[in-house]
Amino acid sequence: MSTRRTVGIASAVVGAASAGVAAATLAKRYAVGRIRLRPDLEASEPFGELHGRPVTLTTSDGVSIHAEVDGVEDAPLTVVLCHGYCLSLDSWHYQRRDLREDYRLVLWDQRCHGSSARAQGKDCTIERLGEDLALVLDELVPGPCVLVGHSMGGMTIMALAEQRPELFGDKIRGISLIATSAGKLAELTLGLPALVSKVVNVAIPTAVSVMRRSGALVDRGREAGTDLSFLALRLLGFGDSKNVSPTLVDFVESMIRATPSEVIADFYPALMSHDKLTALDVLNKVPTAIIVGERDWLTPLDHSRAIAAAVPTAQLTAVPDASHLVQLERPDTVNEALRDLLKRAERENL
Repeated sequence: MSTRRTVGIASAVVGAASAGVAAATLAKRYAVGRIRLRPDLEASEPFGELHGRPVTLTTSDGVSIHAEVDGVEDAPLTVVLCHGYCLSLDSWHYQRRDLREDYRLVLWDQRCHGSSARAQGKDCTIERLGEDLALVLDELVPGPCVLVGHSMGGMTIMALAEQRPELFGDKIRGISLIATSAGKLAELTLGLPALVSKVVNVAIPTAVSVMRRSGALVDRGREAGTDLSFLALRLLGFGDSKNVSPTLVDFVESMIRATPSEVIADFYPALMSHDKLTALDVLNKVPTAIIVGERDWLTPLDHSRAIAAAVPTAQLTAVPDASHLVQLERPDTVNEALRDLLKRAERENL
């Protein structure tokens, strides 16, 4: 084959590929553009603008933890809110807005997230998060409290239950576990067909390794791919994605993008190896509310059912058409369940 012909074929292939990429990019932008043109009921919601009294705590391994104390200082109960993987304390926006008038609130950024400091990779474990939560309780919660955890935050509470069971029924008067799991996350299918899910699960460890080695480069790519991230988050994070507020999706995406790739990679093995099913019996000492979206692909309904089976005294609320970010997607339903839990905890406190 002549050099000229080879170059011509190569040019045609590159041209076709470029055209395909361009077409995909235009389609993606068109889809996002259409979504953003729809009425947005949350467009004026002050996401990330609610604040309390800032506090900095230092863990036993020297990591600075950012926390905020909000609400009614002399309330009979303190509500401690533990956020999820790749999020921050701002992910409790609607719960803070609703509960701050009646309760004392403590919100905190888990290590390596939000405004808390980075830790070494070896210290990015669920066990360490449990120790950090114990520090938050020792330093910022002088009286009885209710713990609320979303996703990884729920795992943090489970780690505390394993480490400090004596706190439950004494200082800790109630628990809410939202969209979380007691283990076996490595078996998730993400709603994909079995073969596709198997391929994805094989590819993820390689992707995590790349994120750990080349975090800065990956982060630049994440920044450039905001339209694709918007669509992916809208699909995976929100069950009723057709009606979810674009402003809310942007808000969550900003928290995720603010989490460095190295942090995502450092915590991934801890999440996949998490197994705290045997620690859950401790929760039978206190009123417990389990809340999950019925369309949660990341911590599916079956995982919450498994927790409920291990904690037969718990109340399970499955929210129709909601997904992993149920506390943001269906705040009224979640807040109603939390207020019911708080009332039960208050009765226990009398």
